[in-house]
Amino acid sequence: MTIKIKKCNHADLQLLQEISIETFNDTFKDQNSTENMNTYLEKAFNLKQLEKELSNIYSQFFFVYFNNEVAGYLKVNTKEAQSEEMGDESLEVERIYIKRKFQKQGLGKFLLNKSIEIAMECNKKIIWLGVWEKNENAIDFYKKIGFVQTGSHSFYMGDEEQMDFIMSKKLK
Repeated sequence: MTIKIKKCNHADLQLLQEISIETFNDTFKDQNSTENMNTYLEKAFNLKQLEKELSNIYSQFFFVYFNNEVAGYLKVNTKEAQSEEMGDESLEVERIYIKRKFQKQGLGKFLLNKSIEIAMECNKKIIWLGVWEKNENAIDFYKKIGFVQTGSHSFYMGDEEQMDFIMSKKLK
């Protein structure tokens, strides 16, 4: 078993879009209407939007490879790229997306550790993320590794307002 990581660039845009749509759809399609899913996927993962995110100097994307196959990706944000105003001492983990066939291989933890490494290199004191209140597996995973709920915010899936828990971890 080999796990590798590679920083994404504009040449990766099409693959980034494919993985985003596949993983988000696989994870959330059963709990949301087809109309709301399609509306969200078209808005969040169109090529223009992803290119804008990739071009932001305060955001970074990384592909994770499992046995030389792209298995998912990580997106982290600092400064004004964060989806909530959390200050300069914080790093946001906006996305950890793993393809279904690669789940339960430790890749989520690998990517979370990468985000902590980035945060520490940037002298950040807090790492945080938003997780859907109904995603109990993810919430349990984050709690196990030291994250605590510190707030919440609205997330719109099409026209439906949902609640994300904001979970944070202080870094040493």
